[in-house]
Amino acid sequence: MSFVTTKDGTRIFYKDWGQGQPVVFSHGWPLSADAWDGQMLFMAQNGYRVIAHDRRGHGRSDQPAAGNDMDTYADDLAAVIEALDLKDAILVGHSTGGGEIAHYIGRHGTSRVAKMVLIGAVPPTMVRSEAYPNGLPIDVFDGIRKAVLDNRSQFYLDLPTAFFGFNREGARVSEGLRQSFWAQGMQGSVLGQYLCVREFSEVDYTEDLKKIDVPALVVHGDDDQIVPIGNAGLLSAKIIPNAMLKVYEGAPHGLTATHQERLNADLLAFARS
Repeated sequence: MSFVTTKDGTRIFYKDWGQGQPVVFSHGWPLSADAWDGQMLFMAQNGYRVIAHDRRGHGRSDQPAAGNDMDTYADDLAAVIEALDLKDAILVGHSTGGGEIAHYIGRHGTSRVAKMVLIGAVPPTMVRSEAYPNGLPIDVFDGIRKAVLDNRSQFYLDLPTAFFGFNREGARVSEGLRQSFWAQGMQGSVLGQYLCVREFSEVDYTEDLKKIDVPALVVHGDDDQIVPIGNAGLLSAKIIPNAMLKVYEGAPHGLTATHQERLNADLLAFARS
């Protein structure tokens, strides 16, 4: 397996397939790079080099007690990009990964970045605040922390119901997706995942979004039960200069899987534009 070692000695696992312009994927919580299989295979088959890493405390990366915060996540992403000497990269982030790539721009700029894609992403911020009164109450995220602490295994079996919209009338329930979600979640560190809840919910990415000076695509499902579109994708598309917004009607949070063909086509078209 391939790893990049960061300044604090943490080993970050990554996948690196194909040749061509690099497309770098950042995954959601509590998953791993494996969540991007459908997009990575498709983009690699269409002439792109695809890279995805496991966030520290997730997947196959190390599980340190320190550095489980968005500043360090962004710097870990920078370490991967710099170690592989990626240039003109297209950054793609889902959910927490959307916050990660936005914060990467906020801390490291766009000198190595050609384009950005936010998919069901958490920016500008998820929690309710004076600046964002339509956010979710902190009790929601306290409940997630409690579920991770009490019995994360059961929680990771239950969460896919809303994540993939399996609770909607007419939805096609996939036990494979549920089991894959559970397996990816259980591969990570309970400590890292617990601490990461704050990073995807309480961090404000507004200033990071304002610094995005490359073409940006925002994709969000209007039936996202995890990261509601009204306080996320719709706002991000307004904050990012000249962003393109694509709303997937009826799509859930896990649209990378449930709407894979549509998303892959949109990613390819945006990459080629």
